[in-house]
Amino acid sequence: MAWIKTVGDGEATGELKAIYDASLKLYGFVPNIRRALSLNPTALRAYTQLSGAVYHGGILKAEEREMIATVVSVANRCHY
Repeated sequence: MAWIKTVGDGEATGELKAIYDASLKLYGFVPNIRRALSLNPTALRAYTQLSGAVYHGGILKAEEREMIATVVSVANRCHY
């Protein structure tokens, strides 16, 4: 259960719906970070562009990105 107010799938309209739909197509779900930013379209748009460039347009392989994310999560004692 989210502690942050978010816009649900059925409530999303316009650009937010487009981002949710693109996330569903790409990942099969809407990542929680995108849901957390759903009330701030400017921040969500910037995050979506940044993550697209880093995760899908960068020089790192998917395995390398996941390893970096795992190490950072462990260092931050984050279970996510």
